Amino acid sequence: MAERQPPFSLQQIGTGAFRFPSGAPVPSLSDAAVDPYYRTRTPKEALVETIVFWPQEKGLYPGVVLLHERWGLNAQIKDVANRLACEGMTVIVPNLYGRQGGMVTAHAETADTLAARIKESEVLQDINSCCEFLNSRDQVKKNLHAVVGFGLGGSLAIRFACQRKRLRAAVAYYGRVTAPAATLKDLVCPVLYHRAGDDPLVTEDELDRLRQAGKESGKPVEIKVYEGAPHGFADTMRTDTYRPDAERAAWDATVAFLNERFQAER
Repeated sequence: MAERQPPFSLQQIGTGAFRFPSGAPVPSLSDAAVDPYYRTRTPKEALVETIVFWPQEKGLYPGVVLLHERWGLNAQIKDVANRLACEGMTVIVPNLYGRQGGMVTAHAETADTLAARIKESEVLQDINSCCEFLNSRDQVKKNLHAVVGFGLGGSLAIRFACQRKRLRAAVAYYGRVTAPAATLKDLVCPVLYHRAGDDPLVTEDELDRLRQAGKESGKPVEIKVYEGAPHGFADTMRTDTYRPDAERAAWDATVAFLNERFQAER
């Protein structure tokens, strides 16, 4: 059977870097154009540093906030963003380490240190501002957004899915379920969770709390298990943990899930 081809090729994808205030109104393109002081004004708020990927063919596309692993905003997460854009989505990738200088590392201890330093409330505010930025773009459907995260980003995706009421979907790749039960009960959208079968970092108790959150909130929670796959099985840069069969299955499920949720009324 021939492999399914996405609607757009890499040559049809545009990309650009954007910065905007965190937790403050995002200036529209017209606002910036008519404000003579826009380029020189120093905002009081912290700036969210992002990379955006989008299909260049004229049209309206759903938006995805893509959250990176503990390694930082590296080539692997940019590749995922390109692939999602090829599926007909506008993808914004915030640098979760922006307040720490935007570091990227391949060293596990350094990555753990960077992840431990982030403040969840600040990062969630940054992610929310990414949704507001998407709402300011002419090619993005208003409030038709999802969040997708890997590892550290997967944990934040679940947490954000309990916060932004207009979110349509959340996908978490092997992220820990760190949100307390009192927060999880406020789940606002369906969740697809990719469980690495050989992953001691995520406990069954955490997944049970996620399932219970789905029952209490009335939002579907689907947990797909990839037997024998280690944590990081979808990371093409980590040859020790990358498992191409599991990655492909998870990718196909992710694309199908997002498309279904974007087409649903709510």
